[in-house]
Amino acid sequence: MVLLIAILASPTIRATDLPADLAKAVKDYDQAQIEGNRAELVRLLADDYTLVNSAGKTETKAQFVAESTAADFKLEPFVVKEAIEKVWSDGAVMGGVAHLKGVDGGKPFEVDLRFSDIWAKRNGKWQVIYTHASRAAAK
Repeated sequence: MVLLIAILASPTIRATDLPADLAKAVKDYDQAQIEGNRAELVRLLADDYTLVNSAGKTETKAQFVAESTAADFKLEPFVVKEAIEKVWSDGAVMGGVAHLKGVDGGKPFEVDLRFSDIWAKRNGKWQVIYTHASRAAAK
């Protein structure tokens, strides 16, 4: 748990520059993905959420939550590098490059993904409405 907290508090995310409620939502979302926390993912993803995954396929909220909480899926703590943060009154783009490691379908994986999460503040609550992920270019 200490490692998780240290990674989520990483200065690469610069959460202190964000509105407090958005910073908390982003931190909660990252943690929910790592823990496979179904209730938190449901809370933090809008009902009309769409993911364009690294294979170029679209997924719904239900599909993403099911995959993220499957018994044979485990995501290790990650750090966001090359952070991108664009915030306006009722929306934000949060993104960067994440080096992801874990197990999917019982098979280990490791990949660098460049992602953009589009957040919207609806009825006073921040939720992710859209994500686009692609494999990051090798350096």
